[in-house]
Amino acid sequence: MEQIREGGPFRYEKDGTVFGNRERLLPIQKRGFYREYTVPTPGLRHRGAKRIVCGGFTPQVPDACYYTEDHYNSFKLIVQ
Repeated sequence: MEQIREGGPFRYEKDGTVFGNRERLLPIQKRGFYREYTVPTPGLRHRGAKRIVCGGFTPQVPDACYYTEDHYNSFKLIVQ
């Protein structure tokens, strides 16, 4: 969360890119509202399935963030 608020640097190229919410599990918003970030998984050499998805039009000051450990199949609100 600290890296998100600081605007990076991020470990993976896809971090900070637009998340489309195609699964429609998060509240419906205009395209560009959500951005995704990788949560590193110890022992993996790739991105794995864990992500944080934050919503808001100012990425460093998100309105809400969600955690998924199963690659977008379910989300839990991160209480801030």
